[in-house]
Amino acid sequence: MFFRGRQPETSIWKRFRGAADGFTFGEEKDYFVAHLVANAERVVDLSLALLEYLPPAVDVSLQDARTGRSWHGERLALPDVRDELARLKTLLAAHGGVEIAVYTSEDQLTINAVLELFIYSRTDHWLYILKGKGLEERRLVRTRSWRLASHEYPPAPELSAAIVELADALKLSPA
Repeated sequence: MFFRGRQPETSIWKRFRGAADGFTFGEEKDYFVAHLVANAERVVDLSLALLEYLPPAVDVSLQDARTGRSWHGERLALPDVRDELARLKTLLAAHGGVEIAVYTSEDQLTINAVLELFIYSRTDHWLYILKGKGLEERRLVRTRSWRLASHEYPPAPELSAAIVELADALKLSPA
């Protein structure tokens, strides 16, 4: 039989994940931490999707490992931040080397320079959000943090220029 009833939607995270995709979740003294590892495109896409769960005003911190430049902004409109970060999506996934932190007094989402996602929070609600996205909690994830030192990132002038444009568009201050 070729036709069956309507199939339930399967999360793209479940259908196309790699064997190493997943996240760990733990509790430190004052906060919870999630560490997500997947391929670069998935990490960038997921981080943009997870920004929806933050309040309307956020703080942003950027650090370009290639140039050593850093920027910081406070109480920025979340839709503006999401739109500007979405423009970087392809370049960021292709090159890495930029640490982006979007945070409030309660939550912080950080993509590090090797494109791993870290979430810090005062509550455990991110565990349920990540599971709701179809991601698997694991005891251990294979980290990529050891792969490159900050001075070893290959040149990516397009990304560095886009980071400067992002900082200008969001009116971030040099840090």
